[in-house]
Amino acid sequence: MNSKTARLFFIDAMRAWAILMMLQGHFVDGLLDNAFRDSSSTFYNLWKYFRGITAPVFFTVSGFIFTYLLIRVPQKGFSNPRVKKGIRRGLQLLFIGYLLRLNLFGLFKGQVYDAFFLVDVLHIIGLSILGIVAVYLLTYKRSRLLFPGVLFALACILFAFEPFYKEWTYPFLPDALANYLTRSNGSVFTIVPWFGYTAFGAVLSILFTRFKDYKQVYAWAIPITALSGLALIFYSSPLFVWLNENTGIALFEKIYSNNYLFIRMGDVLVVFAIFMLIRRLVTSQVILKIGQNTLSIYVIHFIILYGSFTGLGLYRYFHHSLSPAVVIPGAIAFMVVCSYTSLLYARHEEQVKLKLEQLRFLTWTTLEASFYFLKAYVLKLLKGSRA
Repeated sequence: MNSKTARLFFIDAMRAWAILMMLQGHFVDGLLDNAFRDSSSTFYNLWKYFRGITAPVFFTVSGFIFTYLLIRVPQKGFSNPRVKKGIRRGLQLLFIGYLLRLNLFGLFKGQVYDAFFLVDVLHIIGLSILGIVAVYLLTYKRSRLLFPGVLFALACILFAFEPFYKEWTYPFLPDALANYLTRSNGSVFTIVPWFGYTAFGAVLSILFTRFKDYKQVYAWAIPITALSGLALIFYSSPLFVWLNENTGIALFEKIYSNNYLFIRMGDVLVVFAIFMLIRRLVTSQVILKIGQNTLSIYVIHFIILYGSFTGLGLYRYFHHSLSPAVVIPGAIAFMVVCSYTSLLYARHEEQVKLKLEQLRFLTWTTLEASFYFLKAYVLKLLKGSRA
C-alpha cells in the first residue's frame, strides 16, 4: 500500500470512532431510564458532550471522503466518473433512508405512517453529496479556488443564520419536503444547517489534497487544525459578543446565545488533529474495516434498535426503561454485534449479492411464466365462451 493511501488511514479510523460513538449513543439515549439522566453528574455530562460531537464528525468526514475521491481523478466535469458515482450514491442513501423507515405491517394494511417521511442521517448525507456534486459542476470551469470558496461560504451562512431559519416550519410545503428543512414534525436532522458540516469536510479535503505531497504536511496540519478547533471552541462566542457590541447587529447576539454549530466545528477540528497525530497507531485492519463499512453498520443498528420494517426493535420494548448497570454492558454488546455482523456481511458480500440476484431472477421468471400461463388460460376461456 503506497503512502498516499496510507495517509487516509486516519480518516477511516475517524469513521470507525464516529460510528461506534453513534451506536452507543443511540443505544444509551434510547434505552436509559430518565431517572438516571442526571445533569449534575460529571460522567453523564461528559458522555452527553461527546455524544454531541458524533454527528458533526460523521457529516464532516463524509464530505471529506467523497470530495477527496471526486477531485483526485484527472477528468473534469461530467467526464469525471466520480460525478455519476456520487449522484448514484446520493440517491442510494436517500432510498435506503426511506427504506429503513418503512413499516411492512402498515404497508400490508395499505398505510404509510408519518414516520416514513421523517429525515435522518442517511437522507442528509445523500442530499449533501448531491449538493457537493452540484457546486462542483457549477464551479469546475472557473478558478480552482471557487469550488472550496463557495462551499466554505455556504457553510458559514448556514451556521450564522441558523437562529433565524430554525424557527421556520414551512406550512406551505408537503411534510415530505418540509421535513428536510424543519424538525418541527419530528425529523432528527435537516439539510440546514447540517449540510454545513459536509461542506466544511469538503473544504478540508481540498486543502489536504493540494498539500498531501508536502513532506511536512502533518507537521503543519496537526497544530493548525488543533489551534483552529480550540479557537472556535473557546473564542468564537466571545468574538460574536464583541461583534454585537461594536456593530449593534442583532444576528451576532443570536448566534452567541446558542453558539453550538461553530463550537461543534471546533470539536471536529480537534478530533481531526488527534487522529492525524495517532495515525500510525490506528492501522488495525479491524478498525479500518469498521470505518469502511459504516453504511452496513448503520443499517444493521437501525433494524436491531428501532425495528425497521417490522417495528419490533429494542426501542419498542425497552424505551427509557433500563438502568446504567444494564445499559452500559448492553451498549458494548450492541457495538460488537453490529460491527461483527457488518464485517461478516462484508466478507461474504459477493456471495450474498449473487444469491439475491439469483432469487430476483427466479422470482421474475416465475412471475413471467405465471403471467403467460394466466394469459393463455384466460384466452382459452374466452374462446370457449364464444363457441
